[in-house]
Amino acid sequence: RKCNAISVCPPLYGIVLDAGSSHTALYIYKWPADKQNGTGVVTQHKECHVKGGGISSYAGQQGKAGQSLEACLDQAVKDIPKERHQLTPVYLGATAGMRLLHISSPEQSNQILQEVDHKIRSYPFSFRGAAILSGQEEGAYGWVTVNYLLENFIKYGFVGHWLRPGRPTVGALDFGGASTQITFATQEEVEDEHDMMKLHLYGHRYSLYTHSYLCYGQDQVLKRLLAHIVKTQDYSGSVTHPCYPAGHNKTLKLNSIFNSPCTEKYKPSSYNSQASLTVLGSGHYEHCRGNVSEIFSFISCPYSQCSFDQVFQPNVTGSFVAFSAFFYIHSFLQRVTGITVSSPSQLEEAAKTVCTMNFHQMLTLAPEQQSRLQDYCASSVFVNILMLRGYSFDETSFPRISFQKKAGDASVGWALGYMLSLSNLLPAESAGLRKALTPGAWGTLIFLFVLLLAAVLVFILLRACVGKNKGGSESTI
Repeated sequence: RKCNAISVCPPLYGIVLDAGSSHTALYIYKWPADKQNGTGVVTQHKECHVKGGGISSYAGQQGKAGQSLEACLDQAVKDIPKERHQLTPVYLGATAGMRLLHISSPEQSNQILQEVDHKIRSYPFSFRGAAILSGQEEGAYGWVTVNYLLENFIKYGFVGHWLRPGRPTVGALDFGGASTQITFATQEEVEDEHDMMKLHLYGHRYSLYTHSYLCYGQDQVLKRLLAHIVKTQDYSGSVTHPCYPAGHNKTLKLNSIFNSPCTEKYKPSSYNSQASLTVLGSGHYEHCRGNVSEIFSFISCPYSQCSFDQVFQPNVTGSFVAFSAFFYIHSFLQRVTGITVSSPSQLEEAAKTVCTMNFHQMLTLAPEQQSRLQDYCASSVFVNILMLRGYSFDETSFPRISFQKKAGDASVGWALGYMLSLSNLLPAESAGLRKALTPGAWGTLIFLFVLLLAAVLVFILLRACVGKNKGGSESTI
């Protein structure tokens, strides 16, 4: 029904399925129905996490990828009013897990996209398609999400107008299962045009540096590290892992290590995929750091400066928000070590502390993390090397990183930025916007207001005194 000045208009809704490498999450967003094209605040309404792995994990399993989405789609039907179902756009964006599958098996990748497409179309929403995002898109949409939620583009002023707050944007650091992204606005020249993106939002132009490192997500890093260790120990049936807690051991199939394009260079020329491998932990920080360092390449750089793997990166500038696995690793380090992890030296100290703990010590401090405990040493060391040596955060810039899971009531990730961009809720032009006053202008206004208030008080006091004196003289006659 149409809205008018008297009736309250029900909000509109939008759905994004974030099909990551390790799991899928469904997000429902809402915004005022009478406020389109960026003039209404988009907020998160609900979220639902799909049980099981990411859709790429169902390669070769007919129909399973689509079936995995049913519980969350059923929940979305309940969470959105029935009269809004057909007006609700649904987008599915797949990230690095599907990018990897597309490299190894384009046929299976396309099959999975067709399956989830067919499944979502069976629901009463307005499905707008399933797509595999490029790494650059994933990074840029994450940057848009963070800055939208922090109101760095526009904010609703107390006088009832949309304002451009005049604040600088913040950079975005994303650490997923199969890739990691760094995105930030820069005035420096971006020497590799593939890592440059221009955005025009709310009448303002932003020049972004964004790069996605495929195979540098948490799951693939752990897999590559183990593959490297297996190779350096001559593919024996039992290997020592310096990043696993001392005394901890694990048995797995060789195929679970070498079944990814990310471990291709470590794969032996021939091997029994079903052969078992026993991994014995030694809990040795220095050896762990040495092995993790070797999955990066810091050797050569074809540009004026590089992060690693011959990738150009300008100097990091401004504040950053780090989310996804960055948040969970940072939170774990704080919890089990008691260190705030707000400087490079504290990050290294916390990683070293975790790497010298045995499995029982970690289990006592974080029992609900039992299945992941063996990986926190390696992940912490990786984040240390990535942040400090790779991205070149230092004693000045590292404290400006905020590790966050949410901003307000919304989860931080690329999903909101994706929906805003595709749903025309993020306009290029600045219709209806007013520029917010600078802090200096606010200070001047407050000073003048206080001065005026003081003058009024003095005037009232003087009038009161004159009236009192006048009354006193009349009573003596």
